Amino acid sequence: MISILGSGVAGLCVATALMDAGVEVEVICPDTAPAPASRLAGGMLAPFCEGESAPDIIVTRGQAAIAWWAAHVDVTRHGTLVVAPPRDAQELDRFARATRAHRWVTPNALEPDLEDRFARGLYFENEAHLDPNAALTALKHRLLAQGVVFRDGAPQGRIVDCRGMSAAETLPDLRGVRGEMLEVYTPEVTLSRPVRLLHPRFPCYIVPRGEGRFMIGATMVESSRSGPITARAAMELLSAAYSLHPAFAEAEIIMTGADLRPSFPDNIPALRRKDTGFHINGMYRHGFLMAPVLGMELAGLLTQESADAH
Repeated sequence: MISILGSGVAGLCVATALMDAGVEVEVICPDTAPAPASRLAGGMLAPFCEGESAPDIIVTRGQAAIAWWAAHVDVTRHGTLVVAPPRDAQELDRFARATRAHRWVTPNALEPDLEDRFARGLYFENEAHLDPNAALTALKHRLLAQGVVFRDGAPQGRIVDCRGMSAAETLPDLRGVRGEMLEVYTPEVTLSRPVRLLHPRFPCYIVPRGEGRFMIGATMVESSRSGPITARAAMELLSAAYSLHPAFAEAEIIMTGADLRPSFPDNIPALRRKDTGFHINGMYRHGFLMAPVLGMELAGLLTQESADAH
């Protein structure tokens, strides 16, 4: 029996990967535990775009996450479009040099609602996106249908700690990176894929959630301060959305959110062995990309240990 601590994206992906490998699991999720930061994620499965600022290990290993998610939940595979206002055209050139697996496009050929606001853009055809809350709910329901128990109380088996910031007391190099987001509603804009808007100070992305809903995110603030979204973050995110399409000025704000991303010093999510158990943590901004990958890695380790023991 493996006892998984935490039911955010890391915990649910690890539980699913282990069950897929035939390893019996339970999920420990106390009623008093804070809501996981992954509920506020953009849900972009964009390993090639992440190469703009992330090390190559994220790009290369993260590609496996797209097929993994598509095998378990609903995933939209329409790629990612990256644009920049004319005054920031050099940002688009810089982004192109820092990434791969893209091609230059006329943005309104992919997204007609953008009309002629952007002369050129980068299209990452092999990327995808999902709705984080719907995906996590689907994983949990799948695990429950397989007989996995979600409960409070002491673990009964070997521990895999996936608690994010709640594990900071046992991971002294774990820090929080504050992220803030908005969700808006407008029937005046139609997008079929995430659009990243580049800006030297506050780049943002807009992810369609269906039925006129859009997630606008997300700030990256080196701060461990929790609490609601700040006025500054809201203004910057809304300003960026308005730059993408003026109709966002009349959009209804239906949700705001802020939380701390658990991060290691190198910002690379990691599987760590500790005593007889494991930690999977430090998801930073790569949770939906790297949690399945680390879950599959752990499943391989446990399967090999079992084979060696026999």
